[in-house]
Amino acid sequence: MIAVTRLKEKAGKDTELCKKYGHECRAVSPMEAKIYTERVLDFAARVNRNEFDCIFFTSALPAQSIGPLLEKWPRVIAIGPQTAKTLNNFGIKCETLPTFYSRDFVPYLGEWIYGKNIGIPRAEVPNPGLISAIEDNGGIAHEFSIYSLEPTDEKLQLGGCDVILFTSANSFTYSVWDKNQNIIPAAIGDVTAQRMIESGVRPLVTGDGSLEGTLLALNEYLKKK
Repeated sequence: MIAVTRLKEKAGKDTELCKKYGHECRAVSPMEAKIYTERVLDFAARVNRNEFDCIFFTSALPAQSIGPLLEKWPRVIAIGPQTAKTLNNFGIKCETLPTFYSRDFVPYLGEWIYGKNIGIPRAEVPNPGLISAIEDNGGIAHEFSIYSLEPTDEKLQLGGCDVILFTSANSFTYSVWDKNQNIIPAAIGDVTAQRMIESGVRPLVTGDGSLEGTLLALNEYLKKK
């Protein structure tokens, strides 16, 4: 049994995907999202007024909140297939980054980014690296914090679980759990893994930034045990 740290809004098809790789899973939520409705409406209005040359959706939650409000859109980039699927459900055609990391957004756009206004609706979590990369390459970043991530401060229900899979750095930081219990700590990607290591927890499994990639890495780890 895998405990997957997820916002309730992002649980999606975790059960189906875990089953595909031979596992059962349980969503555990160390944090919850607080949507800033006025900022969502403001961002959508700006898109509909053609104020951006490109929109970068860094997760499915902003896509879910903003997608229904868009009447038109510029070039749209999704960080992964789940975010792209959410946008497609609203009839919004988009491109998908070849990796699951926002650090690859600017290299993906290349020289095209120069002079372009980039709209980024995202969580109220600083990402100075992304903004600096856009500006250093001549782009103009318009970051909109449309939701915050609030810790629930509730102890995670890990009874019967063999693995705890952290899906983001913040989901690790906000988790309340017994770090000494006999459970395999897994990180969805290297950013999350680094946060874990800095806090004294060494992930035994690190994925490629996606749940599917982490499940593949987990199965490889279990084969070697």
